[in-house]
Amino acid sequence: MHHNTQSEYQKPYWRHNLVVCLFGSFATLIAMTLILPFLPLYVEQLGIDGQADIAQWSGIAYGATYLTAGVVAPVWGRLGDLYGRKSMLVRASLGMAITITLMGCATTIWQLVGLRLLAGIAGGYSSGAMILVASQAPRSQSAWALGLLSSGVMAGNLIGPLVGGFLPPLVGIRMTFIGAGSLIFIAFLATLFLIRETQPPPRKHLQTRIHWSDIPNKPLMITMLGTGLLLMVANMSIEPIITLYIRSLTIDPTRVTLIAALVMSAAALGSVLSASYLGRVADKKGHSVIIVSALAVASLLLIPQAFVTAGWQLIGLRFLMGLSLGGLMPCVTAVIRHNVPDHSVGVVLGYAVSAQFVGQVVGPLLGGFIGGQISMRFAFLGTSLLLFLGAISNWRVLHMPQKR
Repeated sequence: MHHNTQSEYQKPYWRHNLVVCLFGSFATLIAMTLILPFLPLYVEQLGIDGQADIAQWSGIAYGATYLTAGVVAPVWGRLGDLYGRKSMLVRASLGMAITITLMGCATTIWQLVGLRLLAGIAGGYSSGAMILVASQAPRSQSAWALGLLSSGVMAGNLIGPLVGGFLPPLVGIRMTFIGAGSLIFIAFLATLFLIRETQPPPRKHLQTRIHWSDIPNKPLMITMLGTGLLLMVANMSIEPIITLYIRSLTIDPTRVTLIAALVMSAAALGSVLSASYLGRVADKKGHSVIIVSALAVASLLLIPQAFVTAGWQLIGLRFLMGLSLGGLMPCVTAVIRHNVPDHSVGVVLGYAVSAQFVGQVVGPLLGGFIGGQISMRFAFLGTSLLLFLGAISNWRVLHMPQKR
């Protein structure tokens, strides 16, 4: 009986923490993505000339954060396993509040890139939140809870670029950064005072390093890590070129950043709407169905994006693509969660986060390079091919007989 009240007693915690994590992830993602629509303009302000150079420096500045974030993610995952996940969230929110505010004070491109690198080391709030929620939510509801958290992340991805499209003309680019830093500071306070960890992680498991050989079903894990990477490449490959692509489609130059913001937000809006629904479907029908169909549908939707003739067509296609990809990350996380021993969830999800960050670095760099040097259409078609290959490899691995 005592055991039952204990579990009942812990139940409100994971829901309560989910709400705080949802807000924190939402706030930090707004701040991280609001730079997107005006990044090429800020790069130009900091003294870079010429369209190809601006596209490439925008790709470098944007990708910088994800480069360092990817390198440190397994470290934060392991420290979270050792010292509790709340401490990781407190560190991330405070670190990002400081670095993002400082970005508004940059005077050279190198300072901006340096601060973007630092933000990556400091950051990792939403990935830490994902690990906290994955480790606390009951298994039968894990894809739903992770889907809801994913919606918060995507809502941040959605509102960030819109804020970045509207605010700079009103208050200037520098004040926009300071506002973003203040928003993350509020998330820091909420995390510090409102999140509770149900119990300290048992240290005895953690003194032994987790070895790759301890992980069951390695092909499955490798495929999941690769799928997280692919998702980010798909979302990010066109980020650095989108503003330039829209400029080539739009007659009115004053509307370019606004349309670019809407295009970036459309995919995120689709994912917000579908993530927790697809998570719930996956909890019932199985995660593999959602993963394979998401990749296949998104691959097909990328082809017409290369041949649009107006901004609104691109907005519509990105929205549909977002709808199809919404359930992907919650399902990948849930598959990992269900196939890894409890005491090493943080470490393995840390690797999954790293893989996504690699995608967020490779995506913009690849897109910026292909868009600047070859052609913008090719950036869409190349991404489509990658997703198609991802769908095939997932279908093969997820439909193989599972090794028990």
